[in-house]
Amino acid sequence: MIRRMIWLVALVTIAIPPAFAEKVALVGGRLIDGYVSPPLVRSVILIEDGIIQKVGTVDTLPVPEGYREVPMWGHDVMPGLWENHAHLQLVGHADYIHWQAEYADRFVDEIMPAAALQLLLAGVTSVRDLGAPLEDSTEIKRKISSGEIPGPNLYVSGPFLQHKVDDWQANYRWRVTSVSDARSKVRQLHEAGMDIVKLIEHDEMEFEVAQAIVDEAHDRGMVVVAHAHRPNEIRVGLKLGVDNFEHTGLTTAPGYPQDILDALKERTAVGIFDGLLFWTPTVEGLWNYQHTVENPTRLDDPCWHEGLAEDTIADIHQSIRNPAQLGYTQLTPLRRGTLKNKINQLKETGVVMLVGTDSGIPMKFHCQSTWQEMAFWVDEMGFDAQETIRAATYWPAVMMGVADRYGSVSEGKVADIIAVRGDVLRYMNLLQRVDFVMKDGVVYKQDGQVNRAALAR
Repeated sequence: MIRRMIWLVALVTIAIPPAFAEKVALVGGRLIDGYVSPPLVRSVILIEDGIIQKVGTVDTLPVPEGYREVPMWGHDVMPGLWENHAHLQLVGHADYIHWQAEYADRFVDEIMPAAALQLLLAGVTSVRDLGAPLEDSTEIKRKISSGEIPGPNLYVSGPFLQHKVDDWQANYRWRVTSVSDARSKVRQLHEAGMDIVKLIEHDEMEFEVAQAIVDEAHDRGMVVVAHAHRPNEIRVGLKLGVDNFEHTGLTTAPGYPQDILDALKERTAVGIFDGLLFWTPTVEGLWNYQHTVENPTRLDDPCWHEGLAEDTIADIHQSIRNPAQLGYTQLTPLRRGTLKNKINQLKETGVVMLVGTDSGIPMKFHCQSTWQEMAFWVDEMGFDAQETIRAATYWPAVMMGVADRYGSVSEGKVADIIAVRGDVLRYMNLLQRVDFVMKDGVVYKQDGQVNRAALAR
């Protein structure tokens, strides 16, 4: 079998100097910095050794000698995006049992590097990977952090923790049976370098077992995220003290029960930052599923082929050839009509929303998912455009405890920066074509062209 390795993929390239410790000045763009301040027009951003040195305007901050100027005129410049709910072990295939049986031995060498590359080239410079085999999660995080392969900053959970696990899921889901088992498994995740503990169906666990998971994770500085598919998952999760709920859930129910809404409001009424409760709704795919059935051409976009072997691509295509017939999505049309009410209910409770998509699940490709969710928030759900950008930049960094280094464009922060041509605050879907991608001060795309030298460094 011939695999298309990442550095051999036929990418459109541009000759961008690959000087990774170079001094760079981004000049002329409108800066949306991730804070609540108004955008800064005709901005200048000075970057050295991957760190933002100064931010000003063309009138107040001359570009010093020795900096390579990158023109940003006509662009909106912003922090690199965060994808807050991704699955790097998945790349859109519709049959999970088949996928785990046939591709588990390719996760580290092909699937996860391809997913990471697709996200990076889409302007996603940080990712929360929520559910994968532990050894694979550890290895892919090591490879990216060492520069062995290109990809976003990774914050990983490794396997789900839950009460029951089917045999075919056992490599990426762990059954937890007792308090001692709970503490042991969390310690194992922590020692392997995991940042997050992911709970699912925790309402089926004995409460003391679930509480041991949360307490052990918090004692070790780990974030706890929990599924919110069922009302009791939310009720129990609030009692446990989880940090972040995932999905809108409740399947076809029209909204959240009043006792849950009251409990959410009580949780968020504590104090500045102390009371923050985060929620990642992952709703765009549910809303737009019918559009995909009616017009499946987005499934033909070759952006999701990057880094994948030809036989993998063919298998994925075959699995989604009939979008209307996928068992995975049969309830989706019934859920669509409930989404606006649920989102509005969540807004009123005071939870802090994060942009995440479940990227990698059937027909949710890493090169498309994040911008589609953001455009959906603004165009269909009435979110403010700048707050939507903050939900994909500033707030994830706060949630993960790294806001001192990431999530905004300001002095002293890591230079994870993207840019799009045009007014993204009026047209959020411009993010489907990110023209400029910089991570750690390295330019991976400029003028929409991929920097091959940076990918192969």
